[in-house]
Amino acid sequence: MARQKLVRAPTTASLPNNFRIPSSTPSLTKTLSKLSRQALLDLAFFWLDDRNISSFPPYLQQDDIEGRDDETLPYPAAETIEEVRQVYQDLQDRKGGKREVLERILEGDWRNGITLRQLAMADIRYMDDHPASLRWTALELSRIGKQPQSPDWSGSIPRIQAATFVQALQHEISPLVKAHYHLARSTTLPLTFLRIFVVDSPYQLPAQSAEVFADSSRVIYVAFPDSCPFIYTSITTSASKTAPSTSSVATDTRTLQRLVRGAIPKALSRPQARFTLNATSLAAKNLPTLLALRGPGRSTASNGAFSIFADAALEGSPLDPRPSNTVTPEEHIGFDSVKGDSDRESSKRKLAKSVALSPISKKRHMAIQSRFGTGSALAPAPLDRLDIRLLDRPGGDDEDALPAVSLTFSGSNVIGGLRKLAELGVVDPERMPSWMTGEEGVSVATVRDGRRLKKDV
Repeated sequence: MARQKLVRAPTTASLPNNFRIPSSTPSLTKTLSKLSRQALLDLAFFWLDDRNISSFPPYLQQDDIEGRDDETLPYPAAETIEEVRQVYQDLQDRKGGKREVLERILEGDWRNGITLRQLAMADIRYMDDHPASLRWTALELSRIGKQPQSPDWSGSIPRIQAATFVQALQHEISPLVKAHYHLARSTTLPLTFLRIFVVDSPYQLPAQSAEVFADSSRVIYVAFPDSCPFIYTSITTSASKTAPSTSSVATDTRTLQRLVRGAIPKALSRPQARFTLNATSLAAKNLPTLLALRGPGRSTASNGAFSIFADAALEGSPLDPRPSNTVTPEEHIGFDSVKGDSDRESSKRKLAKSVALSPISKKRHMAIQSRFGTGSALAPAPLDRLDIRLLDRPGGDDEDALPAVSLTFSGSNVIGGLRKLAELGVVDPERMPSWMTGEEGVSVATVRDGRRLKKDV
């Protein structure tokens, strides 16, 4: 009996989870090959679980209705699900490279294709294993008509119901692009990921290349941290060279970001409670950094010099007029501030060493502690980039003065590097502005008269 021809009718619905990408697609192989051997095995075990097998069925002998499978193929089809599970259990029990696991998945048990949901799960797993793989931008979710300083602001953060939110977001985006949505909880961080893949209409003729559906430049990520009015967005910068698209929305990263960012607050809004997204002047290639600086913890307002109170080294607050009877500044900088250090003798040696410093070195050491905080040079919230725009012309208001200056600091830990320069005596910590010491927790700043403008110009 001849196989019925598949007919796709245009619809405004999102791309289905079971939409398959051919396993032979080169970009699909490239995406999955980024995962470690253990990550690939974990995904295979999850797909083969009794609760998920209906969504990710492997290829079995009973599926070979045309007699195409034989022993000449690299991986003959298994007879049962249990037999497939045993294959991956054997791979788990012995050492080997990830190539054999990847080939077994693509050329053997899922030779009929990898679904959009499976690909999304692989991407999320890679981000969990590599939290610095993408550059993220922090945005603040604020209620229209109500200032964040309002007494009931903490209670006005919208509660996100996954299914309802995705449906509302799909309603906002569907008139412009076709999309696939995948929500997943991070296994390592207190946040939830939303992966959005956009594409031109899959119903067009001639049909689009399969490479389009594994093109990372069409994916935007949104991360929702727990219990705070911030969200993080990111988009991959790599563009597909094998399948260029004529759609500016699907290929232009700025357009894609603007589209999604505009749709998110609308999807979260409800009658009598409308929301918008505001810039926070913070972007970083490290999700823990965003959680530390724009997250639910108390460190959001305890950066730089104020970290001494977050570390509980001193009691009270900076405005408390009562004298503190905990420790002196000399004692505090002498003790190891790393949480969990219980070696009292080591702390005493460090205290003796700090006391033995020369008056100039001791003064500089205390100045560094007061400006950068109580942490070490390897700050717990490292910034990889700091972009500064100085509006003050070196020559003053003179028309012949030089133009405004833009500065860019980059590295694995910019604030830690600036702190190291202060420790070496290269720069004066007492004269450094707060945006250079990490106190303001920003990666982008526009400065005029030595002060950071709250809104970039």
